[in-house]
This record gives sequence, structure tokens and C-alpha cells, in this order.
Amino acid sequence: MLDFVVYLLYRAGSAIAAALPLRFLFGVGQFLGLCAWLASGKYRRLAQRNVAIAFGNEKSTRELRRLVRRHFQLLGANLLCSVKLTAMPPNKILERVTVENIEAMAREFRVGVPVVLVLSHLGTWELFAQLMPNFVGFVRNASVYQKLGNPYIDEHVRRTRSQTGLELFDRQVGFQPVIDLLRSGGGVGVLSDQHAGDHGLWTPFFRRLASTSPLPALLAKRTRAAVIAAAVYTTGPARWRMVFSERFDRPGASVADLTSKINELIEHQIRVAPEDWFWVHNRWKTPQPNFLLARYKRGVHLPAGVSPNDLKPFRILIRSSNWLGDAVMSVPAVRAIKHSRPDAQVTIAAPEKIAPMWKLISEVDAIIPLLNDSLFPVVSLLKRQPAFEVTILFPNSLRVALESWLSGISRRVGYRGHWRRWLVNQTVAQPRKPAPPEHHSIRFLRVARECGAEQKHQAFKLQPPMPHLPLRIRRSKLAFAREQNTALRNGGYQSDSPRPPRRLARDHRRNGSCSERRRRRK
Repeated sequence: MLDFVVYLLYRAGSAIAAALPLRFLFGVGQFLGLCAWLASGKYRRLAQRNVAIAFGNEKSTRELRRLVRRHFQLLGANLLCSVKLTAMPPNKILERVTVENIEAMAREFRVGVPVVLVLSHLGTWELFAQLMPNFVGFVRNASVYQKLGNPYIDEHVRRTRSQTGLELFDRQVGFQPVIDLLRSGGGVGVLSDQHAGDHGLWTPFFRRLASTSPLPALLAKRTRAAVIAAAVYTTGPARWRMVFSERFDRPGASVADLTSKINELIEHQIRVAPEDWFWVHNRWKTPQPNFLLARYKRGVHLPAGVSPNDLKPFRILIRSSNWLGDAVMSVPAVRAIKHSRPDAQVTIAAPEKIAPMWKLISEVDAIIPLLNDSLFPVVSLLKRQPAFEVTILFPNSLRVALESWLSGISRRVGYRGHWRRWLVNQTVAQPRKPAPPEHHSIRFLRVARECGAEQKHQAFKLQPPMPHLPLRIRRSKLAFAREQNTALRNGGYQSDSPRPPRRLARDHRRNGSCSERRRRRK
């Protein structure tokens, strides 16, 4: 019932928007976008984080804030105009849209080559659904889309787009119909600039690793289709420019290489008009729980000429144990964390007394000595550091979790510990099956493994604890330990006395050692 009410409101709003002039809608949308920028702190902070990742080294803080504000205004204007554009005929739309290099795509279709059109959320991207059948109506045109949550609105959108001759394929149904359409010589548009989740390929986007959908590259390799990119830019009030690129896929290129090339091309499109892109989407999302990337199916791909040192760092703060022995036992886990992600920058926060030890570990990039035992000076020190994406808490204390929470680090990983479950948002499960106490190094390695560290790394190759050894070996070890214990109780030497070890030790303590008896006789 609620879905139907929302659908009625959507239809009423669409009817009102269709009756208003397009330029007036653009101005109203700008005002609504500005209101959203003021009221929506969550999305404003997300957009600020995204533009800082993309342009933090190129623009000042003031320029980044202005870019975010301008983005909200254009986003509101373009979204509101899209409602009216879907009801307009193509010839009326083309009065406000300038099209460049459409011949690049038409040329491929005329020689019988299918086309995979790479799209991005730039400007009024819904224009492609309205205009593509008008440009190349002599072949089948389709788009891969994500089904909407409201079934009534989803059905209306599908019906509206099908009236222009565009076919829609749901991602969740499968891609065989898309492959069949391409093999028949048609064209398919795919939005390729959003976070692809656990099934994506991790490749650089603005020199920061991002999960990217390999779908356009897979479709092109399966059907030998040409890959062309297109973008829409806002050039003025209710005015847009649609630009098509030349074919950029290379013969023999792998799926990973082509996916990296797509990211590179979309980055170039965004740099033309940064305020037009969809910055309120979490493009560089930190996966949960496996943010270390080592165990993903498609893995990480760096294009030719790009090394790990060229990537923008993924900053990980590791809160070291407070005792030297525990800190040493956590070194294998730190090494596993460092080697499981090429852009990982590991920073260790440790008490001043044990901080020099971490200088001996080559995998540690930076060290923060904690000079003060008080909570708030530590929080102030952590806040002055560059922003961390993740903090890994090796100690189990409530105080350590409070430090990270008050410092504003969004992802906090560790064991539940002492009354701190509400502070740790990625908890590491402990084995429930009854077992003897495990070595501390194994507890630390479990934290790394739960974050996605590679289990084949040498740090994970530890000897099993003694209780898991065969019974005969355990008995021999215990017998050896008893012999050594008896020797120590007897003063450091083996005794052939028939007296029991406890009595022998008691007599030894009462009578003293041989040297002491000699001194008394003298």
C-alpha cells in the first residue's frame, strides 16, 4: 500500500513538472539542491570526502567546498529536468542538446560491429535513454539497469523508456539476453562509474583503488564489440552537450586492462566538468569485512606504468599493545596486513616506551608515540593526523576503543573486549569451541585474517599449539618438562635419591646446598 501511495505522489509530481517550462524547472532544481546541501549533512560530508580523494592534492579546501555546493545545485536542477525530459519528444529535446561525434558509433554499426556504450552519471544521463533510438534507430538499442525498489514506479519507467524503442535488461536476471543482442549487431549502454562491491575489479580511479564493474569489458570480449564512451555536460540553464568518444578498445587487451582504461576515460570526463558528476555516491567504499582485498576473486589490477607507490594511500591505524612482549607477538599480523593491499599505509600508535621497537619493522610506514597516558591528549594527537580509513585495535581495553571512536575514525576493528562492543563496528569473532588458551600471536593473526589478509602469507604459517600434537609426543614433552622441573628443585642437578622430588626439595631448602654445608663445617 505504501508503494502505491509513493507511486501516486511520483505521478502527481511528474505531471506538475511536465506542465512547467524547462528553464523554470532548472532554476527550481538549483534552489532545491542548495537546500539539500544545507540540510543533508550526511551526503554533504560524503561528497566532501569524495572530492578530497579525487582533487585533494590539486585544489584548495575552499575550492573543494565550492565544488560540492555547485554539485548539489546542478544535481537538483538536472534531476528535476529529467522528469520533464522523459515526457518530451526527441525533436524537442534536441533543441536544447548539442551532440558531438555521434558518427563514431554510427560508423561501427554500419559495418556490422556491435557497440558497448560506457556511460557515467554525468549531467542529465537520462538523455541517452531518450535519444539513442533516435540516433541509431536502424539497430536494436538496450540498456542494463538496476530494478527499482518500488514495483509501480519501476513498471512506469520501463513502459516510458520502451516507448522510445529502448530495451531494458535487469542485472539480476542475467546477461545472456544482452550477449544475444550484441551478437545480432545491436548496442548496449552500461553505467560503469559506481562501486561494484565484492564482485568488482579493484583498479585505480583518480589514483585510488576502487571496485569497478568489469561488465563492459566482459561483454566486449565475448561478442567482439567496439567499446565507446559517452558523457553529458551541463553548459547552461536547461542546456546540455552530449559527447561521444572514439573506439578505445585494443585488440588482445585483457578484461582487466580494458576495465582500467574505462576508469581512466571516465576520470578524464569528470575533469572536464567536475560539478556534473554524481559525488554523493560512495565510489571509494571501504568493504566490510575484507577491506584488505587479498582474497577477492578478481583481485587488484594496476595498469602498465602504475606502481603501488603511485597510488593514493589507504591509511590504516594499528593501535599497538602496551607491553613489549605483546607488541613483538603482533609483528606477524602487522606484516600480513601490509602485504595484503598494495596501497596500504600502516601507521602504528604505541606508548612512547615501546615505540622504538616498531622502527625495526620495515612494513611500518609511520609511528605515533603516545606521550601521555590521559585519554583526551591521545585523542587530540590522533585528530591532528591525516584521516584514517580504518583502525585496528590489538588491545582489548575500553580505553583504546574510546580513543578511536572519539578520533572520528569510521571503521574500528577488534575483539569485543571489556564493555566496548558498541564502540567496535567490525568485531572479530573468537572460537567458541572449548580449547586451551591460544598463543597471543595467533589472536593477532586472526584479526588480520578477518580483515581479508592473505592466509598464504608466511606470517600465517605457525606451528600448532601443543594440545593439538599427538598424545605420544605430548607425553614425551610433559615427561621432559617434569624431569627438568625435578632437576631445578634438586638444586640444578639430577639426583639418584629414592626420596620423592617434593621431599628432596624440602630437605634441600632446610639443609642448604653442598657449598653452604661445607662453609658451616669450616
